[in-house]
This record gives sequence, C-alpha cells and structure tokens, in this order.
Amino acid sequence: MLAPYACHPDQSRGRLWPERMSTFRSPFQRDRDRIIHSSAFRRLKHKTQVFVEHEGDYYRTRLTHTIEVAQVARTIAGVLNLNIDLAEAVALAHDLGHTPFGHTGEDAMEALMAPFGGFDHNAQALRIVTRLERHYAGFDGLNLTWEALEGIAKHNGPIVGHAPDGAPVSGPLPYALAEANAQWDLELATYASAEAQVAAIADDVAYSHHDLHDGLRSGLFTEIDLMDLPVTGPAFAEVDALHPGLDPMRRRHEALRRVFGRMVEDVIAVARNRLEAAQPKSVEDIRNLGATVIRFSKPLYQDLKAIRGFLFTRMYRAPSVMAERAKVTAVINDLFPLFLNDPALLPPQWAPDVAQARTKTELARVVADYVAGMTDRFALQEHQRLCG
Repeated sequence: MLAPYACHPDQSRGRLWPERMSTFRSPFQRDRDRIIHSSAFRRLKHKTQVFVEHEGDYYRTRLTHTIEVAQVARTIAGVLNLNIDLAEAVALAHDLGHTPFGHTGEDAMEALMAPFGGFDHNAQALRIVTRLERHYAGFDGLNLTWEALEGIAKHNGPIVGHAPDGAPVSGPLPYALAEANAQWDLELATYASAEAQVAAIADDVAYSHHDLHDGLRSGLFTEIDLMDLPVTGPAFAEVDALHPGLDPMRRRHEALRRVFGRMVEDVIAVARNRLEAAQPKSVEDIRNLGATVIRFSKPLYQDLKAIRGFLFTRMYRAPSVMAERAKVTAVINDLFPLFLNDPALLPPQWAPDVAQARTKTELARVVADYVAGMTDRFALQEHQRLCG
C-alpha cells in the first residue's frame, strides 16, 4: 500500500527510449536491476571511502557502503509507505560516479577538470547511466525511468534556484548534468521525490555509522575518545550498564548499532511529523514543498555535526591518511595529463570517443570518464606501468 505522495510505478513518466513493460517487474524494479548489473556498479567493490583499497580487508569500500545505504533506504521507505524499489535504485546508483581513492580522487579530478567544465560525482553518475554504460542494442546508458534519473541528479536538493539551506545556487551546471538535463528536463529547481530524499539521508546514516567503525578499527581513535561525544557517548554508557565487562569488540558493535538505530528512528519520526503537517496529496506536492520532508531533527543534526567534526580532525585529516592522500593525488595528477596529451594510450574501446572529440575540452571529458571509472588497484597498476 503506497502513500498518495509516493512514486507509483504505473504513474512513471517513463523512459527516454520507450520499452515494452516487463511481465514480472515494475519499472522501478527494472531500474534497480539494471544498476546492479552495470559495469560501474561492479567496479565499486575496488573503490574506497577513506582508506585506499589495499590497506585492509575490513574497511568499507564503495560497494559495501552502497549496500548499507540501500538497506537503510529500504527500511525507511517501507515504514513511510514509499516506493521501496525506487528508493533502493537511487541508493544503489548514488556513488556510481565516484573516482578511485574516495573523496581524495574526486578533489584531484575537480581541480584537473576545472578548465574543462568541472567534475561532480553526482553528475558523473548521471553520465554513466545515460551514456557510458554501453550494453544494450537500442540505446546508450541504462535507459532508466525519469524518476530514477531525477533522484540521482537531485537527491541532495535542488540544483538551480535555492539550496535546502535557502542559499541561492549559482554558477554553471556541471557539464555532465547539463548534458543529461538537456536530453530530458529533470526539473532541477524543485526537490526530488520522497524516495530520493530517503536515499540521500540513508547515505548520511550509513557513512556516519561506518566511518566510526572504520576509524576505531584503524586505531586513529579509541572508544574512550567517543565517550565525550554526543550520541556515541550515551550509546557506550548504555551498553556498559546493560553488559558490564563485555568483550571490547562486542561492546563496540553494540554501541555503534545503537548510534545507527538512533539515526534511523529520528529520521522516521521527523518524516512522519513533517508529512502529517504538510498533508501532501501527490509526489508533485513533495517536489514543490520548498523543503525536504526526509531529514534529521535539529538536535540530532547538531549532534552529528559534532561527530563529523571529530571525524574530520581525527580521521579524514589524520597524518597517516593525509600522507596517503598525497600519494594517490599524485597518481591522478600524473595519469590525467598523460592520457590527455597522448590519447593513444587509452584502451582501444575508447578510440571512437577520442575520434569524436573535436576540442580539447571534449577530449578532457573522455579522459575524465576513463580515469574516474578506474578502481583503486587499476589506477595504481596503470600508474606503475606508465609512469614507473
């Protein structure tokens, strides 16, 4: 039973290239399945969040992170009577456009692509699902529904007009986003569906939880450090009261699962209150509310800001992480100009794209597609092979 403001599959705006309806699957189920079977999705298993892929088997990769995001999205969407399949599809696609080496790689790519229209991983995800996946006879990309493309483009809020915090959005659109939007208007000035908003908050929940896990495992901080923080401190205190003398690893898991649960329960409670107040009658009402309906409460949001500030200092900018950031930034900085100056070094299957590039900007975008699609290990291997 879907809520009236959910995305109903029989009311989908369809696909850019019309296809016959599936006998067994809804349009959004087909979107989800096509994303799972894409090449870009498989590559996520060797792309990392914070730590480089070879540093440890227990750290999250983009793939394990994406699976966790999808699980949270399904849970929240189900409780709110939203379309679970669409929420899951957007969650599964949200990181397809990420470069190797996590946010470090993206920072490097943004700097390198600044003269050529910029680089944005959300826009790159759209480029992948509308153009770069080339497996189907009738079209490039995955030919996803309009609702899935909309969710990928603006799950974090409007792209033009005003951002969720009310600040005006200015500046040119990333070229990959402008390209997709010119092909099919994604209504970038409005908010996305509630399902896409669920995928966005699920991303926040997942990384806020697992970055604490990974930081503890790496030894960059300890449980003692977390006792002074909001949310985490009370979680550990509760576990200690219920299970005194618990094995350290079990204690850690029990505390962090409480942090995880606190975030999900807060989102659901806030969403119910906002939906009750707004009384939306359709998904169009959700898009035009002028604010998100899926968000953290203000008190929890402030608590999570404190936790993220701690993680930024103790994990994302830790000396050992920064040293690795410098190394992998050098890898991207070496590979990109190498391929740009000598595109013959690109694999043969990229030759048609190179041949169609009429300007240096168009060639740079081909090179960016190739380098951004690399996994951590492949980027390191190519750097070793080409640069020594």
